Amino acid sequence: MSVSRPIQIFNRMTASLAIFGMLSSSLFAQSAQPAAAPVPNAPQPQAEYTAPLKQSTQPNSILTVWKPYAPHTLPQPVLKNSDRLHSLIKDGKLMLSLNDAVALVLENNFDIAIARYNLDIADTDLLLSKAGGTVRGVNTGLLSGTPGGSSSTSSTSSSTGSGTGGTSAGSSGSTSGSGGLVNSTQNSVGSAIDSFDPVLSSTISWDRQVSPVSNKAVYGGISSYKLNNDTYDFNYAQGWATGTLANVSFSNSRLEYVGIPSAAIFSPTPNPQLSGSWRATVRQHLLQGWGLSNNRREIIIARNNRRSTNASFRVQVTSTVAQIQNIYWDLVNAYEDLKVQQTAVELAQRTLSDNKKQVEIGTLAPIEVVSAQSAVASAMQKLITSQTTLQYQQLITKNAIARNFNDPALTSAEVIPTDTMALSAEPMQPVEELVNYALVHRPELIEYEITLQNNEINNKAARNALLPTLDVVGYYQGSGLASNYGDVFSSIVDRTRPDKGAYINLSIPLRNRTAQSNQIRSELEYRQNQLSFQQQKNQINLQVRNAAFALQQARAGVESARAARDYAQQSLEAEQKKYALGASTSYLVLQQQSNATQAASNYILALSTYEKGRVALDQLTATILDRNGISMEDAVAGRVDHLPAVPGLQPNSTPSTVTATPVAK
Repeated sequence: MSVSRPIQIFNRMTASLAIFGMLSSSLFAQSAQPAAAPVPNAPQPQAEYTAPLKQSTQPNSILTVWKPYAPHTLPQPVLKNSDRLHSLIKDGKLMLSLNDAVALVLENNFDIAIARYNLDIADTDLLLSKAGGTVRGVNTGLLSGTPGGSSSTSSTSSSTGSGTGGTSAGSSGSTSGSGGLVNSTQNSVGSAIDSFDPVLSSTISWDRQVSPVSNKAVYGGISSYKLNNDTYDFNYAQGWATGTLANVSFSNSRLEYVGIPSAAIFSPTPNPQLSGSWRATVRQHLLQGWGLSNNRREIIIARNNRRSTNASFRVQVTSTVAQIQNIYWDLVNAYEDLKVQQTAVELAQRTLSDNKKQVEIGTLAPIEVVSAQSAVASAMQKLITSQTTLQYQQLITKNAIARNFNDPALTSAEVIPTDTMALSAEPMQPVEELVNYALVHRPELIEYEITLQNNEINNKAARNALLPTLDVVGYYQGSGLASNYGDVFSSIVDRTRPDKGAYINLSIPLRNRTAQSNQIRSELEYRQNQLSFQQQKNQINLQVRNAAFALQQARAGVESARAARDYAQQSLEAEQKKYALGASTSYLVLQQQSNATQAASNYILALSTYEKGRVALDQLTATILDRNGISMEDAVAGRVDHLPAVPGLQPNSTPSTVTATPVAK
């Protein structure tokens, strides 16, 4: 039979097996669970920002022999404050605008800095998947380690990974899920994926053995001999996304008997004896483990998770920016309220001084002095409370915008807000437009959609794992035996002693309950996530509407509080005029002073509520970054090259340190 005949038979066998594999795959797919419904359409943002891959998370070049085995050295975390912070400290005072506060948060805030590492961690998953490994997942929960300035709840359940700082577990790593969702089959179902990175292995051994002789006559009268056995084995293995695995091995051994006379009947011929062989084997999955999409699923999931990590980082930046704005308005509130309380103390002290003079000249009863002293003490108590509130808000602000809280220049500096609160004249968009915008731009919905995409990828892998294992394996081997290496290598490569063939491996689990359980559970978890996705859209709809209503109420509250403040101030002035003419009493004046102070405080609080309402609506509609001129590139880099521009700010014309007024005696 000619040499081409076995090759023709082998080719026909391979083609037949391929056809059988496709038919079997179709039959098993029909008997499996019905195909999953398409992923619900979640709108994508108009411009989805993707952070660039960092050099530190890229593989070392294989062209330099030692590089793939050298560790990557990463820089230590930066624990000092940015230069921007020190540039704002003047004469021991931190003159802080809202734009500067937002910029400092992007540069220094720990929540953002910690979340920034998730981008690089997601890159390592992408690197791992390209080698054929299973992705570990990345935590995409919201970090909230910065106290103060509570912002609107806008985050959703985590879509990938697990870890601290956010949710306790995620849904795209090999964890069990969170937030009432079960995600145990993510990356844990489907056939095993071969390593796409080639592996070179070797075994080299030297053996020296001295063996005694039982029959000296047979061995030429010797009592022992030496046996030297050297082995040199090498193997190269690599897998491909087609479900193909190749192995190429080379074996070489040298066997030498030392001390045996050449005339001995058992003397080996030739001596030394060299043998060598090489073998190439190719295995191809035909059912379970077949196909590019099945074997590249981890790469696709890793890329999806990288997009999800970008979206979650945007959520973190959005939340932290909203938080610092609320912290800033709390600081302005405390600053303005302290002014009000100072004025209240001054008025109370002035009334006390006037009462003392009238008592001295006999036109007022002494009890009025006691009443005025009580009013001064009450005003001083409120002033001290306002002072400590301002001091605490200054500490909260410093903590949010700085990394080194113990920086001496920062510790002693008073934080003076250079912007103040004002009612914006900008009309609010219709609620329906706000809702629709949020449903298009909220990054949490992108995370949910990516989770559903990963669910579908794993569902396909689970359905493929239902199939039996059917592999076709072909091999070719050459070997040689001689007393010198040249003859051995010639015999190996001249194809005079070939060993070639092919075989089929078939494994059929008769009940297949494990694969059925995984496939059904994977589908159930997918359905659960579909419902959760729709629920989240409903929640966003409700959140945006509620925030719009709250902002409308806050605007009306400012108008009402301003009218009440003006009325209280005019009533106080009228009562003071009546008192000067003797038509009123000290008690009524003090009462009007208290009313005026409370009305002024209420107005400041109403303005603060309104400013926070604007922040909440911007956050919930996902417009806060664009409206405030915040660059995601700057947020990822941790260095602000474009100063944010918060719209509608009202500069404080005379920002200065507010101190307590001494008590008159």
